[in-house]
Amino acid sequence: MIVVGSGVAGLTTAVVLAESGRRVRVWAREPAERTTSAVAGGLWWPYRIEPEPLVGAWALDSLGVYEELAGRPEETGVRLVEGVHRGTRLDELGAWASRVPGLRAVAGGLAARLPLIDMPVHLAWLRERFVKASEARWGSPRTKSGGGTVEEREVTDLAAVPAGVVVNCTGLGARSLVPDPAVRPVRGQLVVVENPGISTWFTSVDHSSDTSTYFFPQPGGLLLGGTADEDSWSLEPDPATAARIVARCAAVRPEIAGAGVLAHRVGLRPARDSVRLERQPLPGGRVLVHNYGHGGAGITVAWGCAREAAGLAGA
Repeated sequence: MIVVGSGVAGLTTAVVLAESGRRVRVWAREPAERTTSAVAGGLWWPYRIEPEPLVGAWALDSLGVYEELAGRPEETGVRLVEGVHRGTRLDELGAWASRVPGLRAVAGGLAARLPLIDMPVHLAWLRERFVKASEARWGSPRTKSGGGTVEEREVTDLAAVPAGVVVNCTGLGARSLVPDPAVRPVRGQLVVVENPGISTWFTSVDHSSDTSTYFFPQPGGLLLGGTADEDSWSLEPDPATAARIVARCAAVRPEIAGAGVLAHRVGLRPARDSVRLERQPLPGGRVLVHNYGHGGAGITVAWGCAREAAGLAGA
């Protein structure tokens, strides 16, 4: 079995499959640290993803996992952190919201203690967990071929991948690989600054706008955002956009204005009108399972989608 893609969807799916006893390899065009997942803000919350009834179930499934992983933050990269969604009301959300522990109305929005994930650490941990699960079942990949490896390979034809079951977790790459023109980029730009002492997260999102205001305290600095530029493929940070991001965040917390800039990040969210999570037959009795189109919530739904994809794969 081969999982194509090494972002959070691909690695989480590989973990679930390996821990179910399947012999799995991961093929990816680029290592996890260069995927869109690696530059994500990392807050658990359904954002720019459909359809909501399914998303709610996948998100809650994932929330349960992250709550457990938060007991080992240095290892897993997952912490539970307090924060506020300004301008969000409970009656605007789906039924899933009533099952989020501690989610409550406050002046001007909703407050909660939610998983905040340091993505570089988490992706490295996922990869290690995948390798360990494979070794426990099949032995070291150095001595027994066919499982527990993450390989950099360019895939140009999913049907040509040499496995009885192929799982497509290519995100935005599915646009050309499947091909699926329904997948499109939504560009997000972030600014990383020295943290002036902020310990809570904050979001203020207008879904009808291409800009938002948020900040997430991560171990490597305070992440400021953001943008949602539809159909933009540019990975170059725009200085004027970065300045506006800092200004919007500083309007909420003035101490941000004087914080030193550490880095600029850009990621392309793999948007789709609906997540594609389905089983497709291939010639010769083989199977292709699609798990992509997670928009701005790949982290939020990773475990729920991975478990459903594993079921479709026969695990």
